[in-house]
Amino acid sequence: MKRVSTRTVLVVGLLVVLVLAGFVSYYASSSPDGLNRVAADHGFSSAQEQHRAEQGPFAGYETKGLDDGRLSGGLAGVVGTVVVLVVAGGLTFALRRRRTSDQPRELVDERER
Repeated sequence: MKRVSTRTVLVVGLLVVLVLAGFVSYYASSSPDGLNRVAADHGFSSAQEQHRAEQGPFAGYETKGLDDGRLSGGLAGVVGTVVVLVVAGGLTFALRRRRTSDQPRELVDERER
């Protein structure tokens, strides 16, 4: 059985995630979710305040300036996914490099053998 490279798995995984973010986001429910639903069910939704990012380019899971609902939601999903992956990848890279440089030289030498 042939081994699949890590790079291939990452590229295919990234493509699947982006396709799902772009395609499935159109079918997301427009009903309130999470805390919005609880607030409406228990009658304290009137205490809700506007968020500072409410006028942002991707507020409400839509892309401002695009009239096509499918494209607007899909683009917002793809951009959100890319932002999360970049932040998570950057933190992983930074923490992994830091941990390696903090270890005593003997441990680093043993790993290379």
